[in-house]
Amino acid sequence: MADSFNFELVSPERLLLSASATEVVIPATEGEMTVMANHAPTMTTVKPGVVTVKTADGKTERFAVFGGFADILPTGCTLLAESAVHVDELDRTVLENRIDEARAELEGAIDEKKTRIEQFIAELTTLGEIVIPA
Repeated sequence: MADSFNFELVSPERLLLSASATEVVIPATEGEMTVMANHAPTMTTVKPGVVTVKTADGKTERFAVFGGFADILPTGCTLLAESAVHVDELDRTVLENRIDEARAELEGAIDEKKTRIEQFIAELTTLGEIVIPA
């Protein structure tokens, strides 16, 4: 059996998951990363995507996150999400509303901020393709 570590997924609204995990896949800004017990200390930004958690009792949980930060230590990982929901709770309307809000922000945005918003919209679109069946 693989070693386990403490994992917490927290959003401003609530604690979504606090569990003993054997593996957590995080959509880090620089690419997906897998966190396991005894991982080197790392802090990374998280882009919109799916966090997959394999718990110590063998279950797999999936959450849609909309950005944030992950603090990784050898004994645990805390993901502070800007917003997050279990993938079963995510629907097309919620995602489309987030994309519409981001598009509205594009109006009047300049240079670097405009590029970040366009990237965010692309990431939300990809998230929708991954999580919500056509």
